[in-house]
Amino acid sequence: MRTPWADGPEYVTQCPIMPGNTYTYKFNIENQEGTLWWHAHSRWLRVTVYGALIIYPKAGSSYPFPKPNVEFPVILGEWWNRDPISVLNQALFSGAAPNVSDAYTINGQPGDLYPCSSQGTERFPVNSGEKIMLRVINAALNQQLFFSVANHMLTVVEADASYTKPFTTNIIMLGPGQTTNVLLTANQAPGQYYMAARAYATAQNAPFDNTTTTAILEYKSSGKGTASNSRPLLPRLPAYNDTATVTAFQAQFRSPSTAKVPQEIDEDLFFTVGFGFVNCNPGPRCQGPNNTRFAASMNNVSFVLPNTISLLQAYYQNIQGVYTTDFPPVPLTQFNYTGNVSRALWQPIFGTKLHKMKFGSSVQIVLQDTSIFSTEDHPIHLHGYDFYVVGQGFGNFNPQRDATKFNLDDPPLRNTIDVPVGGWAVIRFVADNPGVWLMHCHIDTHLPWGLAMAFIVENGVGKLQTVEPPPTDLPRC
Repeated sequence: MRTPWADGPEYVTQCPIMPGNTYTYKFNIENQEGTLWWHAHSRWLRVTVYGALIIYPKAGSSYPFPKPNVEFPVILGEWWNRDPISVLNQALFSGAAPNVSDAYTINGQPGDLYPCSSQGTERFPVNSGEKIMLRVINAALNQQLFFSVANHMLTVVEADASYTKPFTTNIIMLGPGQTTNVLLTANQAPGQYYMAARAYATAQNAPFDNTTTTAILEYKSSGKGTASNSRPLLPRLPAYNDTATVTAFQAQFRSPSTAKVPQEIDEDLFFTVGFGFVNCNPGPRCQGPNNTRFAASMNNVSFVLPNTISLLQAYYQNIQGVYTTDFPPVPLTQFNYTGNVSRALWQPIFGTKLHKMKFGSSVQIVLQDTSIFSTEDHPIHLHGYDFYVVGQGFGNFNPQRDATKFNLDDPPLRNTIDVPVGGWAVIRFVADNPGVWLMHCHIDTHLPWGLAMAFIVENGVGKLQTVEPPPTDLPRC
């Protein structure tokens, strides 16, 4: 809280750390327990620059469930055989979608279904009867992922560093940026069992990496000699486009007790999210659909990052000409968002437009997917905040019909929400963390295309409602 200088997105809260330089991130953890993660927030560097950030209960307190015998971080990643920065640069130059990855990974290893890493396949040793907690993190750059462990049920107990009412499932799905803690009991016959992850892909006719990454849950009592002679059992994963399984899974998330959901709304916002296209003429031929260049937007504004100073510095140093505060709170043009969208609405405007809010405002945001080019499940992440997910559905959001179904009692608390493919999600939070905060799609292909915006949350009254001064080692542009 009050330390946006430690948030990290380049040109939003800081300038990039230059080669050979350092920057120490200092921040306070308040009212959070569970699994988060750290990662680079510059171009595609986070393809390999990431790790788990685990917050344990305070001394003298405990988990709200029986303490597991052992815990393992399970970090799902994505791998390119080429330099990923060159993959991104080629896509931005050509206007086309970037090449898909060559593999997924678990704790840095693709697993032995690929021809390159059977010796390095990650193994998780367990004893029969133990209760294990898996801290699952989707650090993949561009892909939502299904995850399962063969023959073992998973009890979900926490997501995005917020506890949930426990529920049991054999499949979980995480969008990029999401974390999910699950409990697993080692109650099967001694042996080896694959844990596996593969894509949940929703954009129509869009290529994706259809490979499967694996690791091995290995019972210590199984004896290596016997186990190594047979391939572990592979879990049955859903079809790549199995939205029904995702919807049923996400519907089970609840806060463990009555939630402090804002009831009266000060800022009622409606953001469309999705693709767009930019005409290439005049100029060289582009490789997007129909000689266009891919773009993306919120409320038809494709977000442009500054490149000489961060938005946070520009705001607190009152530097003019870096951004404007006229981001539209609702779409400037209403249309059939998930239907046949007029070509006149396919090309967004470009700008560095922010939305300013007073400290303590109660905020509701409707996030609406659109069908320009294709509907798609978009994992939307808000920096600086957790938020309550009070409703989700398909088609166009209808306030008269859909608001009556909101869960205002025990909705889940998240920091990244997958907006359903061809649907909507509604979040609520109190703007009590001053600063400049980026909201963006956590599919990293979509971020440089402009699927982002930023909030300015003004200071409140007194020291505890005011942004701390910038650190002396803040990177310079």
